[in-house]
Amino acid sequence: MAKKYALLFLIAVLVFVVVNLSVTGVSNSLTFAHNEEDGVVDKAAGEVFTVKITFKNTGKAAGNWSVNIAFEDNSWSQVGTPQNLILQAGNTATLTWNGTVPANATINSMARLVVYYDDSFKVLNWWIRVVPGAELCIKSSTVE
Repeated sequence: MAKKYALLFLIAVLVFVVVNLSVTGVSNSLTFAHNEEDGVVDKAAGEVFTVKITFKNTGKAAGNWSVNIAFEDNSWSQVGTPQNLILQAGNTATLTWNGTVPANATINSMARLVVYYDDSFKVLNWWIRVVPGAELCIKSSTVE
């Protein structure tokens, strides 16, 4: 009997989540410009990076959003500074963030770009892979 109620509770929670996400998606009028050049960027710990994202207000009225970014990984994260975005209906704007990979970022870790705006977020297909800052190269050798 307890399994039956647990299953009903789980189904009710799933329905609630799906309906809530559907309603949130309908009311959200901020979109991101499609970028074909997504992927992985190699950076050493302590190295700087720049993020540029173009937004569009796809709604029918002016909108105002608090927008921020973060690169998130299990071993490190880097959060930007929130910016205020005001767009008239149909207009676009590009926001820019500058950041630094933390000095203690784990080599070979990969942090993914997440954009936060108001009560929503969108995970983008951009990653920073932490590579070694030092590289050894053999300049010459002799054998006698």
